[in-house]
Amino acid sequence: MVRIKPFAAVRPPKQYAEEVAARPYDVLNSEEARSEALGNEKSLYHIIKPEINFAPGTDEHDECVYQAAIEQFTLFKEKKWLVQDAEEKYYVYAQTMDGRTQYGLVVGAWVDDYMEGRIKKHELTRRDKEEDRMKHVRCLNANMEPVFFAYPHRDDLDAIIASVCQNTPEYDYVAAPEGFRHTFWVINDCELIERITDIFAQIPAMYIADGHHRSAAAALVGAEKKRLNPNHVGDEEYNYFLAVCFPDNQLNIIDYNRVVKDLNGLSEAEFLEALRTDFNVQVMGTEIYKPNELHNFSLYLGGQWYSLTAKEGRYNDNDPIEVLDVTISSNLILDKILGIKDLRSSKRIDFVGGIRGLGELQQRVDNGEMKMALALYPVTMQQIIDIADSGNIMPPKTTWFEPKLRSGLVIHSLD
Repeated sequence: MVRIKPFAAVRPPKQYAEEVAARPYDVLNSEEARSEALGNEKSLYHIIKPEINFAPGTDEHDECVYQAAIEQFTLFKEKKWLVQDAEEKYYVYAQTMDGRTQYGLVVGAWVDDYMEGRIKKHELTRRDKEEDRMKHVRCLNANMEPVFFAYPHRDDLDAIIASVCQNTPEYDYVAAPEGFRHTFWVINDCELIERITDIFAQIPAMYIADGHHRSAAAALVGAEKKRLNPNHVGDEEYNYFLAVCFPDNQLNIIDYNRVVKDLNGLSEAEFLEALRTDFNVQVMGTEIYKPNELHNFSLYLGGQWYSLTAKEGRYNDNDPIEVLDVTISSNLILDKILGIKDLRSSKRIDFVGGIRGLGELQQRVDNGEMKMALALYPVTMQQIIDIADSGNIMPPKTTWFEPKLRSGLVIHSLD
């Protein structure tokens, strides 16, 4: 069973929330962060993308950049743009996209749950990216950005969250550039706080939806602090890290698509003929075609959209990895026909989150940058849970969650 705890958040006063909040560090590059923070000294990008405080081209891993993050965090607290709550609390963070709202509980997640496998992952992490985030956590002594967890939904937690959301929110605004609404409540009721802790103690596992590197970095720094503290007793704040936990039945996973630069020496006709070995291929015309069910794909090639449906016997519905459309397309199209063996390292392929729409795929082919595009039906939350429970790892570039959590609305100090 998992363990969570309330904590005294470091967060912006209500009047500064919209100015402070930022998109996660890993969804935009340095120049995009520089542009979004332009003219806004309160933007969290000054802390989570601290290279923007230097001339363009400054190495984001330079020691002076990490030092700037420390200086900016100190400045934000001195200016009262970030203020720590006096008492430990839980918080509710709701996100609304396209008229659909998901409600998350902001908690301190237990490091040991991650280290011992009760917080389950479905992606591989890279050590260099872990170390960068670990250094950031170490130097600021805080989890600046939350990780995104899913938990098996429970009616009792739904009822508690619904009751909290009857109150006036602490923050409530629509964020540019996406136009998603972010709403935030503080839970002050001590009985509710205790009840939430007790309910989570009955939940066997939580699942990392988004933020595998942040989770690893936060947990590893917590474990490191435990190891280095000769007076460790177990209730120190570093034993917990910042997470927003959503019920699994509220989450929205969108498609994560592929664009490829060449056809591996084949003509368009030869490529389509090769596809017919494993797929039923249907010409759909020039109007955008979106996959409509599992094992159905859309292909854009030569100004035409095609429907590809994998033939029976080409996949295994009883295997949590083999059933995935990303596995089917990787094995039967990208590897077998196009010779792309390693999605992580190949320079011939790129990946496009479905939030950009299928028009983005068509544009990148029509402008000559790419030769073909492949759109996939989104994976389900249950598929992710099945894979995590089985101890398996998703193939690369499989899941894209929207909306993303805003950073800066809530920060967890390790002091």
